[in-house]
Amino acid sequence: MSETREPTQRHVVITGGGRGIGAAIAERLAVDGTRLTLLGRDMDKLEATATRLRRSPQVETAAAVCDVTDEASVAAAFAAARERFGPIAVLVNNAGQARPASFAGMKRALWDSMIAVNLTGVFLCTQQALPDMLTAKAGRIVNIASTSGLRGYKQVSAYCAAKHGVIGLTRALALETARSGITVNAVCPGYTDTDLSTQAAAGIAKALNKSDAEARAMLVAGIPQGRLMAPEEIAETVAFLCGPLAIGITGQALAVAGGEVM
Repeated sequence: MSETREPTQRHVVITGGGRGIGAAIAERLAVDGTRLTLLGRDMDKLEATATRLRRSPQVETAAAVCDVTDEASVAAAFAAARERFGPIAVLVNNAGQARPASFAGMKRALWDSMIAVNLTGVFLCTQQALPDMLTAKAGRIVNIASTSGLRGYKQVSAYCAAKHGVIGLTRALALETARSGITVNAVCPGYTDTDLSTQAAAGIAKALNKSDAEARAMLVAGIPQGRLMAPEEIAETVAFLCGPLAIGITGQALAVAGGEVM
């Protein structure tokens, strides 16, 4: 692909594309008309999102099960995606998971899981997509990190470590690909109105004997705008980074967090 091609010729792969931020990104990029491959572990959610997108005549969408922590699963999913829609022009590494635990009480299995899902998955998927971009001398990689990659939070040290790693990987790969027509950036959402925030609020409510409303208020207390982010706000940022006017933006970690991180 060259930077002058029309968006309809781009093949976009989105991991964790079946719900939440991933689904919002898919819906936003579909507006531009493109070929979308949605990857994730829950085929029902992936197919539900893909079905909605197929209602638009300007977008082709496929869904496939993929465990981003498993190298063979990733290789098979990307090979199938490439066979169906051609070389990959845009990769959005969105798949991730957060599970709370105090550092002192954390089990090794939880640590390994958080690193595998949130960091190793980015590595494996990017290694699969990057050769197409290097051949084309163009491409966009957007890693969905978190404000947890820019600061620390209590009870999620493994998640913070993984997301800091995603940002470090983003910056290093941006330097390696800077002369290849490829941009590599991270988007760092703050607390966003998805099921993950609902789960976080439920955890707070249970741990502190609070109501759901009180727990949700605690989540937004540290956000200057006093609200959760909308998934569509994250999606719009990703769309901009994938667009023609963002070619000069690489190696950046952009917070979409209502002023929580500056």
